[in-house]
Parts: sequence; C-alpha cells; structure tokens
Amino acid sequence: MKLLIQNGTVVDPKSQKVFHSDVLTEDDRIVKISENISPEEAGEGTELLDAAGCYVMPGFIDLHVHFRDPGLEYKETLATGGAAAAHGGVTTVCAMPNTKPVIDTKEKVEEVHNRAKTESPIHVIQLGAVTKGQKGEELADIQGMAEAGCMAISEDGKSVMNASLYRKGMKEAKKAGLRIFAHCEDITMVEGGVMNADAKAEALGLKGITNSVEDVIVARDILLAKETGVRLHLCHCSTKDSVEMIRLAKEEGLPVTGEVCPHHFTLSTDDIVEDDGNYKMNPPLRSKEDVEALKQGLKDGIMDVISTDHAPHGEKEKNCSMKKAAFGIVGLETSAALTYTELVDTGILTILQMAEKMSYNPAKILGLEEKGAVEEGTTADLVIFDPKAEYEIDKETFCSKGKNTPFDGRKVKGKVRCTISDGRVVYQEV
Repeated sequence: MKLLIQNGTVVDPKSQKVFHSDVLTEDDRIVKISENISPEEAGEGTELLDAAGCYVMPGFIDLHVHFRDPGLEYKETLATGGAAAAHGGVTTVCAMPNTKPVIDTKEKVEEVHNRAKTESPIHVIQLGAVTKGQKGEELADIQGMAEAGCMAISEDGKSVMNASLYRKGMKEAKKAGLRIFAHCEDITMVEGGVMNADAKAEALGLKGITNSVEDVIVARDILLAKETGVRLHLCHCSTKDSVEMIRLAKEEGLPVTGEVCPHHFTLSTDDIVEDDGNYKMNPPLRSKEDVEALKQGLKDGIMDVISTDHAPHGEKEKNCSMKKAAFGIVGLETSAALTYTELVDTGILTILQMAEKMSYNPAKILGLEEKGAVEEGTTADLVIFDPKAEYEIDKETFCSKGKNTPFDGRKVKGKVRCTISDGRVVYQEV
C-alpha cells in the first residue's frame, strides 16, 4: 500500500526543521520526502492525500491513557479508545494497568497486546503494575512483563506508599530495562479532598487537596531514582514545585522526565464556577500560579511531554457533585487542539516544540527510535494537522465512550484532518 501526502508543511522535531514537502509512504514506512513528488513517480494505485495549508507531523504518542480494558468495558475498550486516539492524531498510547484484573503478569500484558493488534487501529503499549493487584504489598512479575514488551511499570491511580518495596521495584525495573511512570500522590494526606485546596473549594463547600500531596511524593521518587538509577517519568505534574524539582533533578543529570496534561495548563480553579463533577480530576486543577509555572516549564524544556491521562467514565459517575463523582477527564480527542490553542497560537511554544512534546520526546523516553520523527526509513505514523481550523469542541462527536470533559463548547483552533498508523489511514475527516 502506498500513500502520497501532497502540498503539506512537514514538521520534523528530530531535525528541527519545518519545510514544504510531499511525503510518500509504502507499507509501514516513509520512503521518500521531497518537493513535488508526482503521482506517476509514486506509482499506480497510490492513494493521494492533499495536505494544503496543513502541517504533516509525526503521529502523537500519548504516554498516559486509561483504556479500561479488560474489566471496565462500559467505560472504554481497546476499540473505542483506539478510535478516540486516531481521531485525536495519536498513533501510539501507553495504557495504564489499573484495569480489572490489574495488569501484573506477563500473560496479561501479552493478552492485551495480542488483542490490540486486531481491535485497535493504533499501537497500544500495555504498561504493567509495580505491585501485585496494585495492593502495594508484593512486587508484580516485573521481569515477565518486560519480556512481554510492557516498556514501563506504573502504579498509576495511586502511589506505592511503601518506599522500601518501591525501591526494590525500581531496582527490578532497571535490571529489566524498564522505566517507572509515577503517579505522585501521598494518599495519607488527601483526607477526602476532591479539588484544589483554596478559596474556591471553601466557597463551594468542598474539601481541598493541597499541593504537598503531590510534591512530597515527587521529591521521594526523584531521590529513589537517584539511588537506583532507574529512568523515572513523572506523570500529570500539576504544581509549580513539581516543575522546580524536575529542573533541579535535570541539573544534577538524573534520568528524570515530566509530563503535563492539557487540562492542567489550560484551566485553573478560577474556571470552576459550580460544583460540577466534570471538573474533578486527579491531580486537581490548581491555581493560576501553578498553571503559569507549568507553561513556563514546557517552554523552557523542563517539562518534556504533553500527555492526556485520558480517563473515561460512565455518565452517572461524572454528572453529579464532586463529592460523589469519579476522578478523571477524557483527553485524547482534545489534546492537540488545546495544545495548539493555548500554547502554540499564543506564542508560548513553537510548532516544533509541540511536535517534540507530543511525539519526539515520548518516543525517546520509550526508546522507540523509529517513531516521533518525519524522516525517510521511519515508521509511517503521521498526522495531518490544520492550524487554521476554528471550531467548538463537541463531546457528542467523540469516538470515546467517555464524554466527561469540561471543554464541551469551548472554542479552539487546530484540527486533526487525517491520522496514519503504519502507513494506513485510520482516521480522515469526512
């Protein structure tokens, strides 16, 4: 199968170049990047895609999603989550292991990987848990899961509170060549909180979650990574002190990276006007000061990655008071538009930096040398992105089963027109 993408502007974060060019793919590879590749040169049977006025970027790689499959398929499945990813320009995801049952063995990782090959239109990397059943009592089958290709282990949804056990898990991960993806939350300090601890929480009569709930575990995990030498990726960072601690870790040369979610750099608690479960997420929306620190961290390169923490829920689980609502927000189908609107169109990031945060850096963290760039010989995972398209987010158009978003009706700029995974068109705007 051949695809010829014509008239586009290539954004290649690996070479740090933005240039007008055509792109020819054959089977699952990019085979030629050049100006004015003719259909005749491409060969008979080549499918033509017109990217005039659009960027041709490496497919986005989301290091942090919840596909809920197996066990919670009423919220999401490999098929619906994969379709949502394709709709959002995402060609590779890392699926968190807090499913039912928890993914904590070699066999469970293999089962998801095998199913994803036929059920999902995009690449699914199933991550493994740090402890059995995510109970924090005994290490999971870390070596076995590594052999099954899990690439990282995570207790996401919680932290391993037993620091000694966690350190042992880090040592096993390093031995197996895996990374640690850390959800940083001291559960003993949450104390029933449902949103950021500030004046807005008091006004709404809701219990708050302080920044220290995150910051204490960020500090602990960085120190443990320093001791063990494991590659540590800090998920969904939300506080200014998390940014500062990552900066200090990098200055010391530690193998530490950090991610920010679009909801954390777009919204603050000032945007919460009523007790609405769609604004309940973990970590919570923070202050404007934190939001500005996250943006600056992304701009300065301290924060490496933009991921979504895509967390779909059923309607009844979110359309209620924050006191009862589940934590979580969907994000796969809004992340590119929010990133472009809030960061690129405002001049905080360049389009190259957007591609770095959403494609190239995630590929480097995972060690995926053939992804995250637009160059000859690499995997044909691509997105055609229209920076001029302006529209309102409509949750009813989501491919995800989850509609839990506070962004419904929000005006944004930038739209995915086409997504290509392994040289196949897996989403195209009609």
